[in-house]
Amino acid sequence: MQTCSSAAALITDVVRGELQPLSPAPVSDTIQDCKMSANLQGAMEDLITVFYKYSGKEGDKYKLNKKELKIMLQEELSEFLAGPNQASVVEKIMTDLDENKDGEVDFQEFVVLVAALTVACNEFFVDSIKNANK
Repeated sequence: MQTCSSAAALITDVVRGELQPLSPAPVSDTIQDCKMSANLQGAMEDLITVFYKYSGKEGDKYKLNKKELKIMLQEELSEFLAGPNQASVVEKIMTDLDENKDGEVDFQEFVVLVAALTVACNEFFVDSIKNANK
């Protein structure tokens, strides 16, 4: 049986544009595990890519300032967030995410937003399935 560890695992370092090898997967992984892992790995790569697509246009390339955050919200999450074009909505999101109060959102703070939205979506879908089965 083919395992994930038999395939070369590489991830793109978006910031430097270099390829970084990942640790090999355990030998016990099956092809099905490999596909699931690839999906999750792809989602992680997408998070990194999206963040750095918008960060650093002005100032620190490792953080989103308010303007960059607003553009990212408008282009990436407009269907999930009510009013991403309104300054008050962007201000509220910035304030909520900016844990260290430096006026910018770093990658860790950005992931909090994505995680919170993912949890909310999951709860919506679970409730929808439960209500459909009644």
